[in-house]
Amino acid sequence: MGLIRRNKKGSDTIVQNSDKWELMNEEGQAVRADIDFTQLEVPKIAPENLKETADEVVPNGDTPKASVPSDNAKKKVSKPWIKHFDAYIIKKFLGTFFFAILVLLAIVIVFDINEKLDAMLTAPLKETVFKYFLNFLPYFANQFAPLFVFISVIFFTSKLADHSEIIAMMSSGISFKRLMVPYLVSAAIIAAGTLVLALYVIPPANVKRIEYTNQWVKNKRVDFGDNIQLQVKPGVMAYISRYDNTTKRGFRFTMEEFKGNTLVSRITASSVTYDTLGRWKLNEYSIRKFDGLKETLRRGSTIDTMLDVEPRDFLISKNDQEMLTSPELRRYINKQKARGVANLQQFELEYEKRFAMTAAAFILTVIGLSLSSRKVRGGMGVNIGIGLLLSFSYILFMTVTQTFALSGYTSPRLAMWIPNIVYTIIAIFLYHRAAQ
Repeated sequence: MGLIRRNKKGSDTIVQNSDKWELMNEEGQAVRADIDFTQLEVPKIAPENLKETADEVVPNGDTPKASVPSDNAKKKVSKPWIKHFDAYIIKKFLGTFFFAILVLLAIVIVFDINEKLDAMLTAPLKETVFKYFLNFLPYFANQFAPLFVFISVIFFTSKLADHSEIIAMMSSGISFKRLMVPYLVSAAIIAAGTLVLALYVIPPANVKRIEYTNQWVKNKRVDFGDNIQLQVKPGVMAYISRYDNTTKRGFRFTMEEFKGNTLVSRITASSVTYDTLGRWKLNEYSIRKFDGLKETLRRGSTIDTMLDVEPRDFLISKNDQEMLTSPELRRYINKQKARGVANLQQFELEYEKRFAMTAAAFILTVIGLSLSSRKVRGGMGVNIGIGLLLSFSYILFMTVTQTFALSGYTSPRLAMWIPNIVYTIIAIFLYHRAAQ
C-alpha cells in the first residue's frame, strides 16, 4: 500500500508511489521508460506551480483508481427562478410606472389647486392636506393605473429598442414569448395592488374626500326626497311624502303589508324620525289590521320600529357608489333590486369597472410591448405618440359604452367589458405580428 502524490508541472505528472517515481503524461502512460527515475532528483518547482492531491490508498504496483465524486459534487446547481434580464425588465417596468404616476400626480395637484383655490383658501389647511389630497391622489392614480401601465411600457421598451437591447436579447436566443414573461409578471404585480386598493382601501378613503368636497367645494349630496316609495321586504311597501336628511325627519308615512293581492295591515304616521341606531320613530301613528271584513285599529303618539331601511336606500347621490367596498356594493345592489329600486346603473358600472380596469393592465401591456419592441426610424417619439393615441381612444371607448349602459341599451357588465374585448383582439393581432 502506498500514498499516491502528484506534483503537476505543465502537462506531465511526476508520480511517487512508495519509493518508486514515475513520469506520466496526460493519458497516464509512462514517459522515458528506459531511464531509472528512482535515481533522479525531483526537480524543484515553485510552490505556486504545485498542486498537491491525495486521491486514495492503493496497493503497490496497482493503477490508482479515479476518486469517486462526493454527494455534494453529484448535486446539480439549482437554476435561479428569475433570470437577470427578467429582473432588469421588471425593475425598469415598475420604476417607470411609479415615476410616471408621481410626475402626473404632481401636474394634477397643480391643476386641482388652481381649480379649487377659493375653497381651499377657506377650508382649514389640515383638512385640505389630510382629508382631501391624502385620499384624492390614491383615488386618481388607481383610476388611471392601466393607462399609466401602457404609457410606461411604451416609454421604457422604446428606449430599450432604441439602444438595441431588445435585439441583443433576441440574438442570445430569447424568444418574443419568453420576453413577454417579465412584462406580464410586472403587470400582475400592479394589477393585484390596484385591485386590492379598488375593492377595499379606496372606498373608505373616498368617504372623507367626498365629505370635504361637499362641505367646501360643491355640495352634491342629496338631502331631500319627495314621493319616496320602496319595498321594505317582499309584500311590504313603504311611502314617505317628503324626507329631509339634514333633520332626519320625514312626513306622511305609510306602510302597507299584502298577502298576495290582499291588504292585511296598514300603518300611517304624520311624521317619522330616523336615528343613528337604525330605528324609525313614528309620530301620531295609527295601525289598522284587516282580517276579512274585520278591522282592528290602534292609535298612539310615538312608537319605535326597526325597519330594514336607511336614508341612503332612497336618497342616492352622484358619488355614493364610490364610497362602498365591493362586497358592500354587491349587497347594496342586490338589496335595492329586491326592493324594486331603479336607476342602479351607476352602482353596477362601478362594481364591474373595478374588475375590468384590472384586466386592462394585462391587455395594454401586451399592446405596448408589441408596438414598441422594434426599433423604428422615427425613434421613441413615434411609439409614444401611438401609445398616447391608443390610451385616449381606450378612455373614449369606455366612456361611450358607459353612456350606452346608463341609457339602458346594454347591461353594465357588457358595457365595461366591451373595450377590453375589442382591445384584446388588437393585442392578439399585434402580438403575432411582433413575434414574427
